[in-house]
Formats: sequence, C-alpha cells, structure tokens
Amino acid sequence: MSSDIHISNSPSNSPSSSAPSKRRLRLAGLVIAVVAVVIVLTGLATRANDARQLKRWTDVQAVPTVNVALPERSGIGSGLELPGRLEAYARAPIYARVSGYLKSWKVDIGAPVKSGQLLAEIETPDLDQQLLQAKADLASAEANAALATTTAKRWQSMLGSDSVSRQEVDEKTGDLTAKQAMAKAARANVDRIVAMKGFTRIVAPFDGVVTARTTDVGALINAGSGSGPELFVVSDVRRLRVYIQVPQNYAPSIRPGASAELTLPEYPGRSFAAKVEASAQAVNASSGTTLVQLAVDNGDGQLMPGSYASVRLKLPVDTAALRVPASALVFDGKGLRVATLGSGDRVAFKTVTIVRDYGKSVEVGSGLDAADRIIDSPPDGLIDGDQVQIASKTADKPQEKANEKKA
Repeated sequence: MSSDIHISNSPSNSPSSSAPSKRRLRLAGLVIAVVAVVIVLTGLATRANDARQLKRWTDVQAVPTVNVALPERSGIGSGLELPGRLEAYARAPIYARVSGYLKSWKVDIGAPVKSGQLLAEIETPDLDQQLLQAKADLASAEANAALATTTAKRWQSMLGSDSVSRQEVDEKTGDLTAKQAMAKAARANVDRIVAMKGFTRIVAPFDGVVTARTTDVGALINAGSGSGPELFVVSDVRRLRVYIQVPQNYAPSIRPGASAELTLPEYPGRSFAAKVEASAQAVNASSGTTLVQLAVDNGDGQLMPGSYASVRLKLPVDTAALRVPASALVFDGKGLRVATLGSGDRVAFKTVTIVRDYGKSVEVGSGLDAADRIIDSPPDGLIDGDQVQIASKTADKPQEKANEKKA
C-alpha cells in the first residue's frame, strides 16, 4: 500500500510560484491603464486643437474679404465716343420756278456736275402765250405813249399863241406821263416773263454730285418749293459735315479746332480725321445735349452723306483729378460715397462728387486723396469701423504653405 502512494514536490504548486504571476498581471493592467490614459489625453488634445483651428478659421471667414484699388490720376485725356451722321457740306434741292411739263433731263443720280451745267428742261406752253400777250400789251402801250408825246408837243406849241389854255396843255402833258408809265409797266412785265422763261432750263447751282432725281420726262411740274416736289438734289461731297449731340456736361470741353476720329461700319479697322468747326451754343431742352458740327475731308469720295459714324473726341486732361472704378461707388441714404481702408484695415466711408462719368470709371472732383485705398465692389452691410481683410493677402497664404511643404 505504501508503495502506491506518490507525493509530488512540483514547484508549480508551491506558494512561491504564484507570486510572480500576480505581479505580472498587475504590471500588465498598469500598462494598459497608462496606454488608455495616453490615448484619451491624445484624443482630448487633438479635439481641443481642432476646435481652436475651427474657431480661428470661423473668425477669419467672418471678416469680409475685399479687393483694394488706388485712385489714378488722369495722366492722359479720356475719349468721348458719340454717334454722328454725315451730311454734304452743301446740299441744294432743286425745285421748278415755272409750271409745265418736263421736256428732258440730262443727268442721273451719281453724276458729277459743274456749276451752271444743264440738268433738265421744262416745256411751258402757258408761259409762252403769256409772253406773246405781254409783248402785244407792250406794243400797244408804246404806241399810246408815242401818240401822247406828239399831242403834248402840239398843245405846248399852241400855248404861245393863246389858242389853248394852260389847263388843257397840262392835261395833255399829264396824259403823256401816264402813257409813258404804262409803257414802262408793260416792258417790265415782258422782262419778267422772259426771266421766267430762263427758268425752263434747270442748272446746277455749284460743283457737286447729283444725289437724287425725282422726276421724269412728261411729268407735270408745279412751280415753287411749297407745292411741287424737288426735281433734283445736288450735293457738294468733297467735304462733309458731321453732326453729333454732345451731353451738356461735356459741351464746355468741346471747342472749335478740337480733333476727332470717325469710324464707319463699312470700313472696319479704318479711321478718318475730323475737326470741330462749330457748336450751337445752346442746349436742347428735350434731350439735354448740344449740337456740334465737325468737318471731314472727302476728296477721294469714300464717305457718303447720310451715313452713320462713330465719333471719338479727345477730352482735355485734368492732372489734378482722380479716377476710381465705377463699381467702387456706393449710393444710399447718406449720398454718394466711397468705402476706403483706414489704419488696421478698417472701413472708412468718404463722401465724393463726380465730375465725369467714363462708363467703367468715374472722375472724382472732391472727397478723396491720391493715397486712399479704395474698396472695389464693397459688400453689402459694411459700416464705418468694420474690420476687413484684403483679398491679395488671403490669396497669398495657401501659396506660402505650399512653398513651405516643398521646402
């Protein structure tokens, strides 16, 4: 029985072997706890840093970003472009002075003519009969005057012999004067009709071009410009007049002798020199503009009267004036103002006055200094003292970060 009983003396079952095992467990638990604490602290720190960055980004985005421009001095003269129309330097509508029928015409539209050149002839049968009657009346009046002259001489000679009275002699002398006056009136009537016959030949009043013909052979012609239509139009196109309507605020700057350039749609890429000749010196109340006349040389005949032209005038330079973008203007209940940047990039509004409007830019007469920084297209809601940031500075920050990463 004693031989079957075995007593084990293994060290695993001893109290001394269980102690290291417990220490290892406690150490492992401590390490796990430390790691957990580190993880928690790292998460909290990361979350706090992200919150700070988000707040900083939010604060940056809350500040309006603006574009800044500096006022420019008008170093060069600006141009004023206006629509204009071309007219012949001299234009004469030709009307008939006598009534009748058109016998023939000699020139058509586009034909160059010289002064006194025959354009057309009018047949006047009624006027011919009037001339015959006037000549007959003249002959009768001259015959009566001749008889009265003979009678007056005879009675004058008989006055010396007391054969007739002084009263009778005076009556015969007065009759002679009356008959002579009637003869002169008849001759004047004949001369008038002969002069009218001269108007049956329609001639050019000056050298030019026939720009219109509104009659034809056999057409009934009515005398006078009031009732009858114009038969021809002769225009002098060697020089042309250009008429433009200048707005009232620019009118004092446009003076005789000023140069201008014309551009026409039929000649793209080309310009024609013109010069200001005269101004109406009056403002049209309905349009608020002044009529200005220019002259352009047309010796080569390329320009046509009646054409549309775009006229560009050079305005005088005001070196003291400042020009700012038109988009920088703010018009509200406080008037016309411009937003500027003061110290610390804070908004400061200034009231300004406009001298000239050039479309994309305006010329400011007062309220600005050359060193002022202008906010272009200011955001709505800006007030004095608001903090803003300049777009160029914010745009440079991403580029600086990219350069740092490359380095």
